[in-house]
Amino acid sequence: MQYFVNVTLTGLTEGMVYSAFALALVLIWRSTRIVNFAQGSMAAATTFIALALIQAGQSYWVALVVALLSGLLLGAIVERVVIRPVEGGPELNAVIVTLGLFVAIQAAIAIVFGSAFQSFPTPFGLEGFQIGDNRIALTPNSVWVIAAVLVTMALLVVLFRFTRIGLAMRASAFGQEVARLLGVRVGRMLTLGWALAAVVGSLAGLLIAGGEFVYPAYMDSLIVFGFVAAVLGGLDSPIGAIVGGLILGLALSYVSGYVERGSALVNVAALVILMVVLLVRPGGLFASSTARRA
Repeated sequence: MQYFVNVTLTGLTEGMVYSAFALALVLIWRSTRIVNFAQGSMAAATTFIALALIQAGQSYWVALVVALLSGLLLGAIVERVVIRPVEGGPELNAVIVTLGLFVAIQAAIAIVFGSAFQSFPTPFGLEGFQIGDNRIALTPNSVWVIAAVLVTMALLVVLFRFTRIGLAMRASAFGQEVARLLGVRVGRMLTLGWALAAVVGSLAGLLIAGGEFVYPAYMDSLIVFGFVAAVLGGLDSPIGAIVGGLILGLALSYVSGYVERGSALVNVAALVILMVVLLVRPGGLFASSTARRA
Protein backbone atom coordinates (compact mmCIF):
# COMPACT_ATOMS: atom_id res chain seq x y z
CA MET A 1 0.00 0.00 0.00
CA GLN A 2 2.81 2.39 0.86
CA TYR A 3 4.43 1.73 -2.50
CA PHE A 4 1.17 2.56 -4.28
CA VAL A 5 0.87 5.81 -2.32
CA ASN A 6 4.45 6.75 -3.18
CA VAL A 7 3.95 6.02 -6.87
CA THR A 8 0.72 8.05 -6.83
CA LEU A 9 2.36 11.02 -5.10
CA THR A 10 5.20 10.97 -7.61
CA GLY A 11 2.70 10.88 -10.46
CA LEU A 12 0.72 13.80 -9.05
CA THR A 13 3.84 15.93 -8.67
CA GLU A 14 5.03 15.21 -12.20
CA GLY A 15 1.49 15.59 -13.50
CA MET A 16 1.27 19.11 -12.11
CA VAL A 17 4.35 20.09 -14.11
CA TYR A 18 2.90 18.49 -17.25
CA SER A 19 -0.32 20.41 -16.61
CA ALA A 20 1.53 23.71 -16.38
CA PHE A 21 3.41 23.07 -19.60
CA ALA A 22 0.27 21.88 -21.38
CA LEU A 23 -1.48 25.04 -20.22
CA ALA A 24 1.26 27.13 -21.83
CA LEU A 25 0.68 25.33 -25.13
CA VAL A 26 -3.09 25.78 -24.84
CA LEU A 27 -2.77 29.52 -24.19
CA ILE A 28 -0.90 29.96 -27.47
CA TRP A 29 -3.12 27.59 -29.45
CA ARG A 30 -6.31 29.36 -28.35
CA SER A 31 -4.99 32.77 -29.39
CA THR A 32 -3.12 32.01 -32.63
CA ARG A 33 -3.96 28.38 -33.56
CA ILE A 34 -0.24 27.60 -33.46
CA VAL A 35 1.42 24.76 -31.56
CA ASN A 36 4.62 26.27 -30.20
CA PHE A 37 7.18 23.49 -30.57
CA ALA A 38 9.83 25.93 -29.33
CA GLN A 39 8.16 26.22 -25.92
CA GLY A 40 10.56 23.69 -24.39
CA SER A 41 13.74 25.35 -25.61
CA MET A 42 12.40 28.76 -24.55
CA ALA A 43 11.83 27.39 -21.05
CA ALA A 44 15.29 25.81 -21.06
CA ALA A 45 16.84 29.18 -21.93
CA THR A 46 15.24 30.87 -18.93
CA THR A 47 16.27 27.97 -16.70
CA PHE A 48 19.89 28.44 -17.71
CA ILE A 49 19.59 32.17 -17.02
CA ALA A 50 18.42 31.29 -13.51
CA LEU A 51 21.26 28.79 -13.09
CA ALA A 52 23.84 31.38 -14.17
CA LEU A 53 22.51 33.82 -11.56
CA ILE A 54 22.59 31.16 -8.84
CA GLN A 55 26.15 30.22 -9.76
CA ALA A 56 27.03 33.92 -9.57
CA GLY A 57 25.85 34.00 -5.95
CA GLN A 58 22.25 35.16 -6.24
CA SER A 59 19.50 33.46 -4.26
CA TYR A 60 17.16 30.93 -5.83
CA TRP A 61 14.23 33.31 -5.47
CA VAL A 62 15.98 36.20 -7.21
CA ALA A 63 16.98 33.85 -10.01
CA LEU A 64 13.39 32.57 -10.24
CA VAL A 65 11.94 36.06 -10.64
CA VAL A 66 14.56 37.07 -13.22
CA ALA A 67 13.98 33.84 -15.17
CA LEU A 68 10.21 34.40 -15.28
CA LEU A 69 10.67 38.00 -16.39
CA SER A 70 13.10 36.76 -19.04
CA GLY A 71 10.45 34.31 -20.20
CA LEU A 72 7.90 37.13 -20.40
CA LEU A 73 10.25 39.19 -22.56
CA LEU A 74 11.30 36.24 -24.71
CA GLY A 75 7.69 35.26 -25.39
CA ALA A 76 6.79 38.80 -26.44
CA ILE A 77 9.83 39.08 -28.73
CA VAL A 78 9.15 35.71 -30.36
CA GLU A 79 5.54 36.66 -31.11
CA ARG A 80 6.42 40.08 -32.49
CA VAL A 81 9.51 39.17 -34.50
CA VAL A 82 9.11 35.52 -35.47
CA ILE A 83 5.44 34.53 -35.31
CA ARG A 84 3.55 37.62 -36.44
CA PRO A 85 4.97 37.55 -40.00
CA VAL A 86 3.58 34.04 -40.54
CA GLU A 87 0.25 34.47 -38.73
CA GLY A 88 -2.67 34.02 -41.08
CA GLY A 89 -0.57 32.13 -43.61
CA PRO A 90 -0.41 28.38 -44.27
CA GLU A 91 -0.29 26.41 -41.02
CA LEU A 92 2.82 24.57 -42.20
CA ASN A 93 4.74 27.85 -42.15
CA ALA A 94 4.13 28.31 -38.44
CA VAL A 95 5.12 24.70 -37.72
CA ILE A 96 8.40 25.12 -39.61
CA VAL A 97 9.11 28.43 -37.87
CA THR A 98 8.58 27.05 -34.35
CA LEU A 99 10.63 23.94 -35.12
CA GLY A 100 13.42 26.12 -36.47
CA LEU A 101 13.21 28.33 -33.40
CA PHE A 102 13.41 25.22 -31.21
CA VAL A 103 16.69 24.19 -32.86
CA ALA A 104 18.11 27.73 -32.86
CA ILE A 105 17.44 28.40 -29.17
CA GLN A 106 18.80 25.02 -28.15
CA ALA A 107 21.98 25.68 -30.13
CA ALA A 108 22.28 29.14 -28.57
CA ILE A 109 22.01 27.63 -25.08
CA ALA A 110 24.84 25.22 -25.87
CA ILE A 111 27.02 28.05 -27.20
CA VAL A 112 26.40 30.45 -24.30
CA PHE A 113 26.12 28.07 -21.34
CA GLY A 114 27.87 24.94 -22.61
CA SER A 115 26.50 21.49 -23.31
CA ALA A 116 27.71 19.80 -20.13
CA PHE A 117 25.29 18.48 -17.51
CA GLN A 118 24.92 20.97 -14.66
CA SER A 119 23.21 20.49 -11.32
CA PHE A 120 20.23 22.76 -10.71
CA PRO A 121 19.49 23.48 -7.05
CA THR A 122 16.16 23.34 -5.30
CA PRO A 123 15.02 25.69 -2.53
CA PHE A 124 13.57 22.84 -0.46
CA GLY A 125 14.61 19.37 0.60
CA LEU A 126 14.34 16.26 -1.53
CA GLU A 127 13.84 13.83 1.35
CA GLY A 128 10.31 12.54 1.83
CA PHE A 129 8.22 13.39 4.87
CA GLN A 130 8.24 10.91 7.73
CA ILE A 131 4.82 9.56 8.73
CA GLY A 132 5.14 7.17 11.62
CA ASP A 133 7.73 4.58 10.69
CA ASN A 134 7.34 5.21 6.97
CA ARG A 135 8.86 7.82 4.71
CA ILE A 136 6.59 8.83 1.84
CA ALA A 137 7.56 10.11 -1.61
CA LEU A 138 6.09 13.55 -0.92
CA THR A 139 9.03 15.89 -0.34
CA PRO A 140 9.20 19.58 0.60
CA ASN A 141 10.22 20.23 -3.00
CA SER A 142 7.15 18.33 -4.24
CA VAL A 143 4.94 20.53 -2.07
CA TRP A 144 6.62 23.59 -3.56
CA VAL A 145 6.04 22.29 -7.11
CA ILE A 146 2.37 21.54 -6.49
CA ALA A 147 1.77 24.84 -4.68
CA ALA A 148 3.53 26.88 -7.38
CA VAL A 149 1.44 25.34 -10.16
CA LEU A 150 -1.82 25.73 -8.22
CA VAL A 151 -1.10 29.39 -7.46
CA THR A 152 -0.22 30.00 -11.12
CA MET A 153 -3.48 28.42 -12.25
CA ALA A 154 -5.46 30.46 -9.73
CA LEU A 155 -3.81 33.68 -10.92
CA LEU A 156 -4.65 32.83 -14.53
CA VAL A 157 -8.28 32.21 -13.58
CA VAL A 158 -8.44 35.61 -11.87
CA LEU A 159 -6.75 37.27 -14.85
CA PHE A 160 -9.03 35.83 -17.51
CA ARG A 161 -12.30 36.05 -15.58
CA PHE A 162 -12.09 39.23 -13.54
CA THR A 163 -9.74 41.71 -15.25
CA ARG A 164 -10.23 43.90 -18.31
CA ILE A 165 -6.95 42.74 -19.82
CA GLY A 166 -7.92 39.10 -19.39
CA LEU A 167 -11.33 39.67 -20.96
CA ALA A 168 -9.70 41.51 -23.85
CA MET A 169 -7.30 38.60 -24.37
CA ARG A 170 -10.22 36.15 -24.42
CA ALA A 171 -12.09 38.32 -26.90
CA SER A 172 -9.02 38.51 -29.14
CA ALA A 173 -8.63 34.74 -29.05
CA PHE A 174 -12.24 33.97 -29.96
CA GLY A 175 -12.96 36.65 -32.53
CA GLN A 176 -10.28 39.05 -33.65
CA GLU A 177 -12.45 41.09 -36.02
CA VAL A 178 -15.21 41.54 -33.46
CA ALA A 179 -12.63 42.41 -30.80
CA ARG A 180 -11.16 45.10 -33.06
CA LEU A 181 -14.60 46.59 -33.61
CA LEU A 182 -14.97 46.80 -29.83
CA GLY A 183 -11.72 48.73 -29.57
CA VAL A 184 -9.47 45.91 -28.38
CA ARG A 185 -5.86 46.17 -29.52
CA VAL A 186 -5.70 42.60 -30.78
CA GLY A 187 -2.03 42.61 -31.71
CA ARG A 188 -1.03 43.69 -28.22
CA MET A 189 -3.28 41.06 -26.66
CA LEU A 190 -1.77 38.29 -28.79
CA THR A 191 1.72 39.40 -27.79
CA LEU A 192 0.69 39.35 -24.15
CA GLY A 193 -0.76 35.86 -24.61
CA TRP A 194 2.54 34.54 -25.94
CA ALA A 195 4.40 36.29 -23.13
CA LEU A 196 2.16 34.76 -20.45
CA ALA A 197 2.49 31.33 -22.03
CA ALA A 198 6.26 31.70 -21.98
CA VAL A 199 6.14 32.57 -18.28
CA VAL A 200 4.05 29.50 -17.47
CA GLY A 201 6.35 27.32 -19.58
CA SER A 202 9.40 28.81 -17.89
CA LEU A 203 7.94 28.04 -14.48
CA ALA A 204 7.37 24.43 -15.52
CA GLY A 205 10.96 24.20 -16.73
CA LEU A 206 12.31 25.61 -13.48
CA LEU A 207 10.17 23.31 -11.36
CA ILE A 208 11.15 20.13 -13.19
CA ALA A 209 14.83 21.16 -13.09
CA GLY A 210 14.94 21.38 -9.29
CA GLY A 211 17.33 18.79 -7.88
CA GLU A 212 18.16 17.47 -11.36
CA PHE A 213 20.91 17.88 -13.94
CA VAL A 214 20.14 20.27 -16.78
CA TYR A 215 21.61 20.50 -20.27
CA PRO A 216 20.45 22.23 -23.47
CA ALA A 217 18.05 19.43 -24.45
CA TYR A 218 16.73 18.61 -20.97
CA MET A 219 13.26 19.95 -21.83
CA ASP A 220 12.76 17.71 -24.87
CA SER A 221 10.81 15.07 -22.95
CA LEU A 222 8.68 17.70 -21.23
CA ILE A 223 7.58 19.23 -24.52
CA VAL A 224 6.45 15.76 -25.63
CA PHE A 225 4.57 15.05 -22.39
CA GLY A 226 3.13 18.57 -22.29
CA PHE A 227 1.88 18.25 -25.85
CA VAL A 228 0.35 14.84 -25.11
CA ALA A 229 -1.36 16.26 -22.00
CA ALA A 230 -2.72 19.22 -23.97
CA VAL A 231 -4.12 17.00 -26.72
CA LEU A 232 -5.55 14.56 -24.16
CA GLY A 233 -7.59 17.31 -22.56
CA GLY A 234 -8.32 19.17 -25.78
CA LEU A 235 -6.16 21.94 -27.20
CA ASP A 236 -8.95 24.49 -26.70
CA SER A 237 -9.50 23.67 -23.03
CA PRO A 238 -7.36 25.05 -20.17
CA ILE A 239 -9.19 22.72 -17.78
CA GLY A 240 -8.45 19.87 -20.14
CA ALA A 241 -4.75 20.74 -20.06
CA ILE A 242 -4.75 20.48 -16.28
CA VAL A 243 -6.68 17.21 -16.18
CA GLY A 244 -4.69 15.79 -19.08
CA GLY A 245 -1.43 16.55 -17.30
CA LEU A 246 -2.58 14.86 -14.11
CA ILE A 247 -3.86 11.79 -15.97
CA LEU A 248 -0.61 11.50 -17.89
CA GLY A 249 1.54 12.00 -14.81
CA LEU A 250 -0.28 9.30 -12.87
CA ALA A 251 -0.36 6.88 -15.80
CA LEU A 252 3.35 7.21 -16.53
CA SER A 253 4.19 6.89 -12.84
CA TYR A 254 2.21 3.64 -12.62
CA VAL A 255 3.88 2.31 -15.77
CA SER A 256 7.30 3.17 -14.40
CA GLY A 257 6.51 1.76 -10.96
CA TYR A 258 4.65 -1.44 -11.80
CA VAL A 259 5.69 -2.56 -15.28
CA GLU A 260 8.94 -4.44 -15.74
CA ARG A 261 11.43 -2.06 -17.35
CA GLY A 262 8.71 0.54 -17.09
CA SER A 263 11.15 3.44 -16.94
CA ALA A 264 12.20 2.65 -20.50
CA LEU A 265 8.59 2.49 -21.66
CA VAL A 266 7.21 5.82 -20.44
CA ASN A 267 7.56 7.52 -23.84
CA VAL A 268 5.80 4.62 -25.55
CA ALA A 269 3.12 4.60 -22.84
CA ALA A 270 2.46 8.32 -23.37
CA LEU A 271 1.90 7.79 -27.09
CA VAL A 272 -0.32 4.75 -26.49
CA ILE A 273 -2.47 6.75 -24.05
CA LEU A 274 -2.73 9.55 -26.60
CA MET A 275 -3.76 7.16 -29.39
CA VAL A 276 -6.42 5.47 -27.25
CA VAL A 277 -7.98 8.76 -26.17
CA LEU A 278 -7.98 10.17 -29.70
CA LEU A 279 -9.59 7.01 -31.06
CA VAL A 280 -12.39 7.33 -28.49
CA ARG A 281 -12.67 11.13 -28.48
CA PRO A 282 -10.69 12.74 -31.32
CA GLY A 283 -11.00 16.27 -29.98
CA GLY A 284 -9.69 15.38 -26.53
CA LEU A 285 -11.48 14.65 -23.28
CA PHE A 286 -12.77 18.21 -22.83
CA ALA A 287 -13.43 19.10 -26.46
CA SER A 288 -16.56 21.17 -26.97
CA SER A 289 -19.38 19.66 -28.96
CA THR A 290 -19.05 22.38 -31.59
CA ALA A 291 -15.53 23.18 -32.66
CA ARG A 292 -14.57 26.82 -32.73
CA ARG A 293 -13.51 28.00 -36.12
CA ALA A 294 -9.87 29.11 -36.40
